[in-house]
Amino acid sequence: MTKYGMVRTDHILFIAAGAFHAAKPSDLIPELQGRFPIRVSLDPLTKEDFKRILVEPENALVKQYTALLKTEGISLEFDKGAVEEIASFAALVNERTEDIGARRLHTIMTTLLEDMLYSAPDGTEASIQITDKTVQQKLSRILKDEDLSRYIL
Repeated sequence: MTKYGMVRTDHILFIAAGAFHAAKPSDLIPELQGRFPIRVSLDPLTKEDFKRILVEPENALVKQYTALLKTEGISLEFDKGAVEEIASFAALVNERTEDIGARRLHTIMTTLLEDMLYSAPDGTEASIQITDKTVQQKLSRILKDEDLSRYIL
């Protein structure tokens, strides 16, 4: 509603989107950035992408879970084969079910470490080495049971 009466907004999005066709979303003020539907088509993440996501960022999942369990007195170490196997599982489950990108890694890591995460508050100090065999043992049921893998986010 304006001082001139009611304004129909049916075609404002269409007109505005055309007016900003040469602008990048970051050129717009935040109030406008969220108003335009921006669709981007991305390539699926590869096994190599998942490996990098697991270890390279400052807040990588491997670092997060290692630090989390360290607060409970558990020294957690992932060998190179384990990281590779986790990345393989993430890529394969994304390929077979809905591809949700790197979010898959969080659930896979939680599934892999759930025993440690729930038993950690018992106060026992331990040193745990996660190997590729450990990953295969814990996560192999996900690949065998297609219905179960659909629920793994």
